[in-house]
Amino acid sequence: MAGQQFQYDDSGNTFFYFLTSFVGLIVIPATYYLWPRDQNAEQLRLKSLRRVHGRCLWYRLRLMKSQQSIIPTLKKAALLFGWAVFLLLAYKVSKLDREYQEYNPYEVLNLDPGASVAEIRKQYRVLSLKFHPDKGGDEATFMRIAKAYAALTNEVSRQNWETYGNPDGPGATSFGIALPAWIVDQKNSMLVLLVYGLAFMVILPVVVGTWWYRSIRYSGDQILINTTQLFMHFMYKTPNMNMKRLAMVLTAAFEFDPRSNKEATIRPTDNIEVPQLIRELGNINVKKKEPPFCYPYSLKARVLVLAHLARMDVSEELEEDQRFVVRKSPALLQEMINVGCQLTMMANSRGGMSFHAPRLVTIENCMKLTQMIVQGLQESKSPLLQLPHFEEEHLRYCISKKYKVRSLQDLVSLKDSDRRSMLRFLGEEKYDEVMAVLGSFPSITMDTKLQVLDDEDSNNITAGSIVTVTVTLTRKRMAEVFEKEQESTPCPGEEAQADSSKTKTKVWQNKNKGAKKTAKSKKKKLTKKKATPAPAKTKQANGNVAGNEVVPAASAVAAKEEEDEASDKGSESDEGEANKDSPSERDEDSDKQSDTEVDEMGGDDEEEWEALQQSIQRRERALLETKSKVTHPVYSLYFPEEKQEWWWLYIADRRDQTLVSMPYHVCTLKDTEEVELKFPAPSKTGNYQYSVILRSDSYLGLDQIKPLKVIRLHCIQNVPEPVEQWC
Repeated sequence: MAGQQFQYDDSGNTFFYFLTSFVGLIVIPATYYLWPRDQNAEQLRLKSLRRVHGRCLWYRLRLMKSQQSIIPTLKKAALLFGWAVFLLLAYKVSKLDREYQEYNPYEVLNLDPGASVAEIRKQYRVLSLKFHPDKGGDEATFMRIAKAYAALTNEVSRQNWETYGNPDGPGATSFGIALPAWIVDQKNSMLVLLVYGLAFMVILPVVVGTWWYRSIRYSGDQILINTTQLFMHFMYKTPNMNMKRLAMVLTAAFEFDPRSNKEATIRPTDNIEVPQLIRELGNINVKKKEPPFCYPYSLKARVLVLAHLARMDVSEELEEDQRFVVRKSPALLQEMINVGCQLTMMANSRGGMSFHAPRLVTIENCMKLTQMIVQGLQESKSPLLQLPHFEEEHLRYCISKKYKVRSLQDLVSLKDSDRRSMLRFLGEEKYDEVMAVLGSFPSITMDTKLQVLDDEDSNNITAGSIVTVTVTLTRKRMAEVFEKEQESTPCPGEEAQADSSKTKTKVWQNKNKGAKKTAKSKKKKLTKKKATPAPAKTKQANGNVAGNEVVPAASAVAAKEEEDEASDKGSESDEGEANKDSPSERDEDSDKQSDTEVDEMGGDDEEEWEALQQSIQRRERALLETKSKVTHPVYSLYFPEEKQEWWWLYIADRRDQTLVSMPYHVCTLKDTEEVELKFPAPSKTGNYQYSVILRSDSYLGLDQIKPLKVIRLHCIQNVPEPVEQWC
């Protein structure tokens, strides 16, 4: 067996091949992932948002950051330097001569393979006269010609070359190592060993250990594990948590502790500025000695959050810390909601015994506090203060007896003339800005469909079944509601009739209590009308029914149609009695009736099968496609970071203050979104009044509640039909 021989690159040429490949593997992916995106596109996007979001804090901070940041320039410079090194190495490699070339004596002598010995000798004489050193030729070329002539004229050498590709016979396999020889030189052994030990025994373990230590401290949502355990402790301890207690638990998170998070800071000036803010805020439970609420970091974070909700001015140093606390709060509140859902599931699995599950009001307070922090508003404040140029003293114009505007929906429903009259304290430019901002607010239409999937009868709810509520959310802008209101505005001649008629329900609102009462009263009237005995009617010869009942003018047409239907039924019954003696016709009618019933059952089965297939395809698409969480930027005057518009959707029993289905965080609602909420059927039979609730995590006053009635039936068993006995 041939031997093996390893050779290091003494000249360093092959090392350039290795180095060029290594630099290329780094530079090409780094350019794809790290090259700064088009700054012009970001500037154009911000320019398009200026009319609506120009006054928002996050918008102004983004403009300042884009103008002052030099990070994109540094990234570009580093990547361009890498590409320069890569191109230089590639140019160096292209100029290197190939050291190893395949040896072919026939090519050296310019002969075809298989030439005779006479031809070889003749060609050698011709080339010798041309390249011999005594004749002025090249000595190296002549040596190659002589070596080729010797290999081809010697039978053994010629046979070795034709068999093994080498005139000397089988030789050792040579492997070239693309490293310079000085690396394995004995003089440099200590230096090379030191570099290897530093790289693989110090730097690599430290990097991996640091990454592992940081990763195990955080959950999947980048929340500290200690913070999650803290939330779980206090939500278990206080199932019914009011807003003040909730703010204390939120600001006790370890994200605000400098010992756990390097971004959090405790400044020497906090001993002066924080007590001053406490005096301005009033009662915030400063004397509470319960840890960790009494710790300095928790007290400072709580004061900054309450100052943010009160829209108070703070110093520049505290303003930076306040932005950090406010920016972290929505993610922490989402973690609190997740913890509350986990505790609720644990309580449901244990049957609610010896386990304190958080109440529904606690989870809903977490959602409401998120809205308050994003908008920088206290709980008792009006949702109208989310709009620009609205102050506390301006609300008296809105809540007056003439307009009674207390919500954003009330403001949208006003006529343009009344709206301009009410907002007369605003100038023309400010009024246009307010309308542009209000027009960008979302208006959600929520449609629900209740069914039992994977069951033979999808409409009956029995024990052990999983109820699926499919909720279709359609998002529109308030500006579209403006257009609908203007289109539905009556003409001047019809204003008197419109005032006398009942008020229409808004597009974005559910039916109010008054509408429900009128619907119930109508149902009662209908039932009363049906229950009253009809006056005596005489049947005439032609089958028509005559009576003395007086029909109101509004329902004369309906009564006439009922009389026509009754006359038709009467004539059909007479004909049926006349043909009673024909059994063949009766059999045909029964066969037709059974066929129609079979066709109807088959049609229902096909519809259910198609619905099931559509639901399966919908689930597969949801699993395969990854939707972007970039929906619509939120208008928030005091939030320091651009936030996307997200929602919570869940089913609750508001009478028992419990969750029926866990809240689903809808993060991809751009235009239309379909969400499936599932929950087990109630254990007891009866009628259950649930609520499908949609809550925003960004806006105040845009939540929706839709009633959901669930009828729990008995288990249907196969009971044999009674057998008729004949005498």
